[in-house]
Parts: sequence; C-alpha cells; structure tokens
Amino acid sequence: MKTRPCLCSFGFAAACFAFGVVGFAMVFAATPGDTLSTEEIIAKHLESIGTKEARNELKTMMVVGKSHAVSKGRNAGETTGIVVIASDGEMSMIGMKFNNNDYPGEVIGFDGKDFTVGWQSPGQRSILGNFMLSNEKTFKSGILGGVISTGWEMFNYNEEEGKLKCKGTSKIDGVKHHKCQYKPNGGSDLSITLFFHPENFRHVRTEYRRIISGGQGLGVDDSARQREVRYKLQEDFSDFQDIGGLTLPHQYVITYEKQGGSESIDIEWRMDLADFKVNQKIDPTGFKVDDIIS
Repeated sequence: MKTRPCLCSFGFAAACFAFGVVGFAMVFAATPGDTLSTEEIIAKHLESIGTKEARNELKTMMVVGKSHAVSKGRNAGETTGIVVIASDGEMSMIGMKFNNNDYPGEVIGFDGKDFTVGWQSPGQRSILGNFMLSNEKTFKSGILGGVISTGWEMFNYNEEEGKLKCKGTSKIDGVKHHKCQYKPNGGSDLSITLFFHPENFRHVRTEYRRIISGGQGLGVDDSARQREVRYKLQEDFSDFQDIGGLTLPHQYVITYEKQGGSESIDIEWRMDLADFKVNQKIDPTGFKVDDIIS
C-alpha cells in the first residue's frame, strides 16, 4: 500500500506551507407558506447561486481553508488543520489534514467511476471513511458537498439520475425551511433530506439517516440488548459570499452521529473556507484517494 500524495498537488503549496502540512443575487419574496413545486424550488435555488451564464462557466473549483474536528463522549478530543476541496465536473475530493499523529485526517474522493476514501494506517479506515464507503452508491450521486462541488446534483438535475420531491417545511434555528427528499436512481440505504432557505433558496443542509433494527434475541434479556442503531450524517452550509459572480458558502460543517449498539459516537468537522479558485486545471489522478493519509 503506497503513501497518500500530499494535498499540495492540488495547487495549494502556499497554504500547505502556512499550516505545516507535509503531504497532500437574487432574493425571492416567497415564504414556506406559499405552494411551490419541486421544479420551482430547484429553479430558485439555481438563481440563488448565480446567473445561468456564471453557472455554465464553472468547470472546476478548488477551495482551501482551516479545519477543526471535535469528538464528544467517551473518546472526547479535538484537533485542527487544513481542508482542501477540489472538483472537476462530476469528480470531487474533500481532504482534511490534521496536526495529529493519531488522527492524520480524512480524504474522500470520486474520480467519476470509483468512490474511494483514504486509510488512517495500513488496514484501518476512520469512522467517517467507513460510513462513506459503506454508502458509496449514495455519495457517487453528486449530493455530497452541495454547491461547493461542481458535481452538485442540482446543477444538472436529471430524474434519471435521482429524484427530488419537495413537500412541507422543517425548522432550522427556529426558521421554517423547504424540505425535499432525494432518492438516487437505484435506491439507497439512507434517507436523504435537503433543506433550502425560505427566502433566498440557498441550500443550507443535507441530512442522511439510517436505522438498523436490533432484531429479535433468544430471550427477553437478549432482545433488550439488541437495540436498534441510528446513524445520521449532516452537512451544514453557511456564511455565503460572492466569488466571481457565484454565491458560495464559506463555512461547511459535517456532523456524524451514531446512537445505539455498543457505543454512541458524535463527531463534528468544521471547515472555514477562505481561498476559492475556479476554472484552474486539476490533475484527475488526485480524485482517487485510496492510499494512506500522510
């Protein structure tokens, strides 16, 4: 097994040096009370990103910033580092490098064919990496990363690839947001929900949920111990700013929760995005990331 190429290969040599890394608009007046079709919500969402001309000109994107991981509960701890996010068409990569020997980082990539995640050490992947890989069919669909990725499913929404159905609202921080269910073509073990702001129609959250039944034990005590296990992965997008005619989030947060089973897990990765570069050439080999993170 070879060592993971450094994130600097994506063109962020200055950022890598700074962090000591060695290795890798329009506002709409509609409210949630209005009846809007799924097609209308998608159209308004696209307009919230930028004009059709600006969106069509977007071919590649590279983003660099700071990352901060926090684990709660029995294995509580935190660490900091950098994040690099790159995309070219449907290909995408999210890489976090931490200043921590026990937890070197996370790397997730899709090269247009294969979905891969980096190894923490030989034969060992992270909790997030295992979850992503076990649901790779879902994460190939262009949902992960939202509008930070050129592969964002809503850029070229096609019901043959997956179907979005918007119905009702749900509160986020006390504000009702449009709630839409997404089902990739071929199905998914995850229940996927997208949330759009009620006024500007920006995509602010995606939730991925899965419940695994505990099953029936041999007796009452055995059945009680075999509790159901609930998984939840959540992406949050905020601090939207203009980048060359495109309105893009500058804060990206991933939260992973597992409840039930032998232990509960609660981990948050907060990424503060600072440097956006668009339409620069990206080496396609960097989107396959099944190597050791270093």
